[in-house]
Amino acid sequence: MLHEFIDWILATVHGWGYVGIFILMALESTVLPVPSELVLIPAGYLAYQGEMNLFLILLASTIGSLAGAGVNYGFALWVGRPFLDRYGKYFFVRPALLHKTDVFFERHGAISTFTGRLIPGIRHLISLPAGLCRMRLSVFVFYTCLGAGIWSAILIALGYFIGGNEMLLKENLHLMTLVVLVCVGLILSGYYLWQRRQPA
Repeated sequence: MLHEFIDWILATVHGWGYVGIFILMALESTVLPVPSELVLIPAGYLAYQGEMNLFLILLASTIGSLAGAGVNYGFALWVGRPFLDRYGKYFFVRPALLHKTDVFFERHGAISTFTGRLIPGIRHLISLPAGLCRMRLSVFVFYTCLGAGIWSAILIALGYFIGGNEMLLKENLHLMTLVVLVCVGLILSGYYLWQRRQPA
């Protein structure tokens, strides 16, 4: 069944083009298990073959990611937050905890949303706390697009430059993910040091 699912993703990228990329990346940004690697690396390779345009792939991917993230954000904002405000105490989510979370996201929501989009497993879910904490929509959109755009560009570049060499791709995909995680760690460390220098 997994093999058939992967074949469906690849067929969608090949057959539906930019619309398929938009739809698949929107699904990837929700809680559905659509690996972005299986969407954008083949698309990058198609760009290398001259069948697709790099910029349009990146645009479709970024907008699709924003659309899917927006679904999570809206659900958490309009359904999840009212539910927690009313029934949270029954799940050990007291108003005081919600307030502390709101304060945290008010101060650190931008960096959390941006770096969360670059971390596998987290990028699918980071929109939920943003919605729960009523993060400003303009900030959410900007940092979601920034993080999703960078991640998409990395995968598209992998497909463009080494997508035709499956063995080389397997060897470098984990390395590239590790490099991204190290960069995220450096960004967060720099952000922490910057925050400590700010006046209280």
